[in-house]
This record gives sequence, structure tokens and C-alpha cells, in this order.
Amino acid sequence: MEGGGLSVTHLELEETDQKILDLLFRGLSDAVIARRLGLGHRTVQRRVGNLMRRLSVSGRVALGAKAQELGLFCNKPGC
Repeated sequence: MEGGGLSVTHLELEETDQKILDLLFRGLSDAVIARRLGLGHRTVQRRVGNLMRRLSVSGRVALGAKAQELGLFCNKPGC
């Protein structure tokens, strides 16, 4: 792997991050995601920012597109 970046093929997400991605992809705001998951608004904002950095994208739309491309959405019952 060049440049010391994270290899996307080795990207592992916590269950919470997967749920955030799924809700984000459905078009929900950080505030709504926070309420649904029982998290603080700033916690969701921080996690979304961290996900964008990990996937090397800027913006929520690009994050959703990249996550879909990589098959990172939670597709288990209850997500």
C-alpha cells in the first residue's frame, strides 16, 4: 500500500458506523441519526467526519456513494 493510507479492502467498521452509514444513505440528518441511535449529535458528526477521512471523500453524498461502491452498508435485520 502506497503513501501509508488505509487500504479500503481492509476497512472494518464498527456496527455503529455501519448503522450511521445506512441512515445517512437514507437521507437522514445527523440530529435524526443521533436520536435514532441514542447518540449525541456531536458524536454522530465526529463519526461521519471520521468515515469521510477513512474513505478519502469530502461530503455526505460522496461518502454514501463510496460506501455503496464498497458494499459497506449494514444489510442485517435490525439495521
